[in-house]
Amino acid sequence: MPSEPRIIEPIKTTYKLNFLDKKQLNDLQEATLNILENTGVQFPSKKALKIFAEHGANIDYETNIVKIPRELVMKAMSSVPRYFILGARDPDLDLQLGEGVSYFTNDGCGHKVVDFYTGQERASNKNDVGMMACINDYLTSMSMCWTMVSAQDCGVTSPLHEMDIVWRNNTKHYQSVTMMGEELCRYGVEMATVLRGNLEEVRKRPPISLIVCTIAPLMQDKEAIEGALVLAEAGIPVAVMSMPTMGTTAPATFAGALAVGDAEIISATVLLQLAYPGAPVFHSMLHAWADPRTAAYVGYPLDSRLRYAPVEMAHHWGMPALGGAFGTESREVDSWQSAAEVATDPLLAGLAGAEIVTGLGLRDTYTLLYPEAIILDDDLYHKARYNLLNMEVSPETLAIDIINKVGPGGHFLSQKHTRKYMRTGMVRGVLHQLDAAGKYRDPVEYAREKVAWILENHHPEPPSADVQKEINRIVAAADNEMKG
Repeated sequence: MPSEPRIIEPIKTTYKLNFLDKKQLNDLQEATLNILENTGVQFPSKKALKIFAEHGANIDYETNIVKIPRELVMKAMSSVPRYFILGARDPDLDLQLGEGVSYFTNDGCGHKVVDFYTGQERASNKNDVGMMACINDYLTSMSMCWTMVSAQDCGVTSPLHEMDIVWRNNTKHYQSVTMMGEELCRYGVEMATVLRGNLEEVRKRPPISLIVCTIAPLMQDKEAIEGALVLAEAGIPVAVMSMPTMGTTAPATFAGALAVGDAEIISATVLLQLAYPGAPVFHSMLHAWADPRTAAYVGYPLDSRLRYAPVEMAHHWGMPALGGAFGTESREVDSWQSAAEVATDPLLAGLAGAEIVTGLGLRDTYTLLYPEAIILDDDLYHKARYNLLNMEVSPETLAIDIINKVGPGGHFLSQKHTRKYMRTGMVRGVLHQLDAAGKYRDPVEYAREKVAWILENHHPEPPSADVQKEINRIVAAADNEMKG
């Protein structure tokens, strides 16, 4: 299997698809302002309450519910940067957010693995995190790296161990989905500072960012929000993610669920802006449905229009969006369901214009890892990427002189123009890989072979010995303090 150049291939497109019109966006924003001002959001954090109190929000200290006047909301939201940089270990792989570019990455925080070598299902560990970080580093669909599965063998300091092993196996931007709490986040900032050399360089090219989740409906998590404040102080990007479930933790209507989820995101964003104006923040909403017959979590019913609307809501607020894609409830790596549930996601998320999009590679509702699954999802991603590229129409590609030369009933195979373009005209995916007999191969077999090749041949350069020594010291100190 030939080596491929180490580049990032994001979705770049001039095409745009609107899921909401201007009036709908204004109505949804008005609903959020109404909820924040009259219903409020619970913040079980004395630090957060103190910041809100200093800026004139209305606080019920018995319930920890904060009601934020709309004027304060709009003033705070005016300082959110529309675009910023997600720095990578390799500066050539930095991500500059901007119009018409969607950067994708893997899904995150799974906790089960079907072992690549034994085929046995087991709990995920630190080595799995490193393995998938290496595969992520190789794939051009991966613009950044999420913690794909959790390092369950490392206990409460697992987020720091995950950061350590990712940096040793990946040179792209790293976004943690597990780091929570003020103490852990301070260690995380210290590790980022060691990697960059000083805090000013962290601010210029933050090598990490963090997902913090709200609690539906209309609550913030103490550890998440206090950790987010630590990172915002250091200029490290934070993605505030709400996950409303229609019918249980959110209204059973699209608009109602969007309003509840948006209020959770905006309330946290307002807090971060009040504390540190200009702090880089992503807006992210990954909703689901409750099956009315069983109350089971459902991510992909037949009508799932709501998945892409939050991207437009984020942009209406003047924020970049983190969109979700590729999730499947299938446990199988190669079932019809595992492809059908995600096939349109990268196309529609790209058309919606999400700045970053997560979700490649996990099965069983974001919990189960087959290492080869990411190769199959990578193929779906690139189908969407090619579909959204502009087509070149020029004298060379129109080939009128060649058409005139061949004429009716002729054949183009003998033409030099054909030989020049035929090899690049058809781009092979996993379904069109050939065996020695010239027949198409089984795609899962090919995906497994590609994983094995990557792990054997792709070895990203780790941090320098001095940096790694200092990172080891920080992680060991955290282990001693937090596990003791």
